[in-house]
Amino acid sequence: MIEVTAGVIQRNGLFLIARRAPGKSLEGYWEFPGGKVEAGETHEACLARELKEELDLDITVEEYIGESVSGEGEKQIRLVAYAARTEQETISSQDHDQLKWISIYEFEDYNFAPADIPIIEALLIKRIAIVEQLAKGI
Repeated sequence: MIEVTAGVIQRNGLFLIARRAPGKSLEGYWEFPGGKVEAGETHEACLARELKEELDLDITVEEYIGESVSGEGEKQIRLVAYAARTEQETISSQDHDQLKWISIYEFEDYNFAPADIPIIEALLIKRIAIVEQLAKGI
């Protein structure tokens, strides 16, 4: 099983998503950026390293969001997602042909990689719980 991290990166209430470039596996699918965990590396360290390498992006890793397992046989991927924040304005990508900042309400407008879908569902459930708490005055 391949261990991969993903950063659910927020800035100004929007989430950063990236589209896999032509020629890459899952080309054309949108995802939360991240990468493969190296031997002896924590998920948090992996996420910070991968986002610096792939996007030249400095982040602060925050809380664990969730994980998913997708694929079959030797191609199984365990994706572990963490919330992350950045104030950085300029972002460039080596592995993606598009980067976008979108609201939580726009997730359904994009074709996400299978491993990212449970992460989106976890975000939506968390959002609903927050709205319910606010409605109850908690």
